[in-house]
Amino acid sequence: MNQLDLEKIVKSVVSDMKSDKNKKCVLDTSKMNLALARKVIEAVEHRAAEIGVNAVVAVSDAGGNPVAIECMDDSYLASYDVALQKSYTVVALKMSTIALKKLSQPGGSLYGIQFTNNGKIVIFGGGEPLAVGDKIIGGLGVSGGSEEQDTSLAEYGRNFFRELTLKEAN
Repeated sequence: MNQLDLEKIVKSVVSDMKSDKNKKCVLDTSKMNLALARKVIEAVEHRAAEIGVNAVVAVSDAGGNPVAIECMDDSYLASYDVALQKSYTVVALKMSTIALKKLSQPGGSLYGIQFTNNGKIVIFGGGEPLAVGDKIIGGLGVSGGSEEQDTSLAEYGRNFFRELTLKEAN
């Protein structure tokens, strides 16, 4: 390979890279993936910082398996497991953890459910399913603040995800 051939190859690669920058980046919203999870986590962490909560934010896939989890500086150690289990709970039961709280109270139709699934079910606010249309593709769990703060942050993340996936569909 001579110098001229090498220069042509380099120019071709640089040209391809420039044209890739001008292409619209489209997120795959058919299933939960790392790119989607990171966007949701970033949005929730930004909102958490605004309200003064050092949160742990977890996103799982449709099978309840972790895709990404991040701990904000100075978050509670215990919040890691709680956020992770909230992200599992919402896909396992196809409902938010705040909705589950009402059903799992004494006399409720799901009373005692927190003792199933090897203790992975969380029955207080801070977890939201992430859906594209009617299909749940993942779960979001937030822990670190009060129940009201965690619930608000999870709802914020769910709404951000909904807007993001609607924008990508258009």
